[in-house]
Amino acid sequence: MLSHLKGIEVFLAVAKHGSFSAAARAMGVGVPAVSQRLKVLERDLGVSLLTRTTRAMDLTPAGRVLLSGAGPALEQVQATIESARSAGKAKSGTLRLTIPWSAYKILVAPVLADFQAAYPDIRLEMSFDEALVDIVREGYHAGFRLGDRLADGMIATRLTGPLVAAYTASPDYFTEHGRPAHPEDLLSHRCICYRFVSANRIADWPFLIDGHETTMSPPARLVFDSFRSVVGGALEGHGIGWSLRAVVEDALADGRLEAVLEPFAAMHPPFYVFYPEENRQLEPLRLFIAFLKQRRAS
Repeated sequence: MLSHLKGIEVFLAVAKHGSFSAAARAMGVGVPAVSQRLKVLERDLGVSLLTRTTRAMDLTPAGRVLLSGAGPALEQVQATIESARSAGKAKSGTLRLTIPWSAYKILVAPVLADFQAAYPDIRLEMSFDEALVDIVREGYHAGFRLGDRLADGMIATRLTGPLVAAYTASPDYFTEHGRPAHPEDLLSHRCICYRFVSANRIADWPFLIDGHETTMSPPARLVFDSFRSVVGGALEGHGIGWSLRAVVEDALADGRLEAVLEPFAAMHPPFYVFYPEENRQLEPLRLFIAFLKQRRAS
C-alpha cells in the first residue's frame, strides 16, 4: 500500500506537470526515479496509465479514472496531515490530565490563574484521581504521581523535590486530647487514615525513628479514599491526619492546623508528570510542564 501511495503521488505529478522531467523537478527527484515508480504502479495495477509518443503524453482511460479519484483524495490526506501537524504545535486545544488532589494543591492551584491568563486558548480538563490510572487507555494526555508509583514505559519529568510528611490536627482537637510526643502515642489518639484506591488497603503511616524509616498502623477513627478528605477531617477537628506538609502549609501558617511529631516526619518521593512518547511533541502539554517548572524554580 505504501508503494502504491508513492506511485500515485508520482503519477499525479506527471499528470499535473505534463512530463516526467517537469514532475521530477517539482518533486526534487531524478527523472529515472519518476519513471521507475510509475512503471511499478502500472505493473501492480495491471494497466497502463499513460500513452507516450515522441510529441505528446496523454492519459489512458484507466489513468483518467485514477486521476479523478486519487487527486482529490491525496489532497485531502495532505491537508489532514498538515492539520494534525499544526494541532500538535498549536498553543491551543484541550489538555486532559489525571492528577491526585495533593499534586493539584502543591503544583497546579498556585499557578492556575496565571497559566490561563498566559494561554487563554488552552483548556485544561483535570480529573482528581488517587488510583493508578492507565492514562493511554483512559484517554489522558498526561498524569501526575509520586516517583515510586510511576508507570513503566512513560516519559517522566520531576516537578518537586522530596516531600516531607505532616501529622496534623486542629487546635481544638489537641486542647481536648493532648499532643502525641512519639509515634507510639498515636495508639491512644483518634486518627484519620487514607485507603489506597487501587490496592484497597489502609495506608500505614511512615516515620523516621532513630535514623531508620518505619511504618505503623494507627487506630483509624475515620478512613477516606482521598487525601483531600483526610485534610478536611483534620480541619474539622475529627482527629490527627497524615498528609504532605506542602499540602497543609497554608493551614499551618494561619493556625487552622497544628503539626506534631515533626522530628519523626518521613520523606516521600517527588511528584512527577508522566506521559507516553507520542505526546512528547504536544505543544499544550509542553507549555504546561514548562510553566510548572518555571514557577517552581522562581
